[in-house]
Amino acid sequence: MAKGFGGMPGNLQDIMKQAQKMQKEILKAQEEAANITAQGSSGGGMVKVTANGKNQLVSVEVEKEVINPEDPEMLQDLIIAAANEALQKVGEGLKAEMAKVTGGMNLPGLF
Repeated sequence: MAKGFGGMPGNLQDIMKQAQKMQKEILKAQEEAANITAQGSSGGGMVKVTANGKNQLVSVEVEKEVINPEDPEMLQDLIIAAANEALQKVGEGLKAEMAKVTGGMNLPGLF
């Protein structure tokens, strides 16, 4: 049997080193997640929402033509649709970045 660190066989020691390296890479990816942004839009681009990798909305743009004081529900629906699209795109970007680190393995709870 190969000698390892602290009585661990050599292969197990290599696995532990790889796990520690992946853990560092995952932490780095999580820190960089805040830099990911995505934009969603609705109403033919009349409403635009930008979200970041922390699942926070960072901007909302509304064209004045879509503001109708007689129908506030329509504007609310447009904002919700644009925000949901932006957040979905951010989630997809986070998954893509994490897949680079994990080699495509699904590790629940990372983001």
